[in-house]
Amino acid sequence: MANEHGGHRERVRKKFLMNGLDVFEPHEALEMYLFYAIPRKDTNPLAHRLLDRYLSIGQVCDAPIDELQNDFGLSESASVLLKLLPEMARLYTESKLSDCTEIELDEIGKIFQAKFIGRTGEAVALILGNARGNMIFSDIITKGSVGSTDVPIRKIADLALRHNAKIAFIAHNHPSGSLLPSKSDIDVTRTVYDTLANLGVRLIDHYIVTDADVFSMRESGICDDVFF
Repeated sequence: MANEHGGHRERVRKKFLMNGLDVFEPHEALEMYLFYAIPRKDTNPLAHRLLDRYLSIGQVCDAPIDELQNDFGLSESASVLLKLLPEMARLYTESKLSDCTEIELDEIGKIFQAKFIGRTGEAVALILGNARGNMIFSDIITKGSVGSTDVPIRKIADLALRHNAKIAFIAHNHPSGSLLPSKSDIDVTRTVYDTLANLGVRLIDHYIVTDADVFSMRESGICDDVFF
């Protein structure tokens, strides 16, 4: 049986090396991924069971660890491997997008979206630029709710001063999947804009990010009194 599994795994690996994942069904891709945490067991039935419940590889990776371990018998190593997938995808995507330090407005939404890959809780991200339009700071600055009392206005101001920034962009995610800004989102945008303006820093845009899309408050016209 061990030789049978070994032969199957070798065929799957060769298939991947020749074609990439383009020719794989989702359960086949997940089956292969689990090879590296479950070395002596057929992972095909497990991949099917996981997808039957969670419907997509993304949802499998976002599933609670206790469910993965208790309901499917995954080891800690296998559970960690699944959790590592979106985190590594985020780091990979961010690194590819950060190769160029010159700020291009068409790319800012993509850069922000990359920062939220695999995040199931709300977070706030900040990008700062200098007078020449070069990116000088790009990071998640807080995690948690994005109500007006929770956005770290002081931290945003301190970072802008510390980096001698002249322009700024902020973003937060909506794990619910809704792109619509709330009244609180709009109020926060105005507060951040006014705070930075007093420091000689211009807030260029505030983005809302979901897994599928990015919403620009500037382009939407919702805050015309701010982004003019």
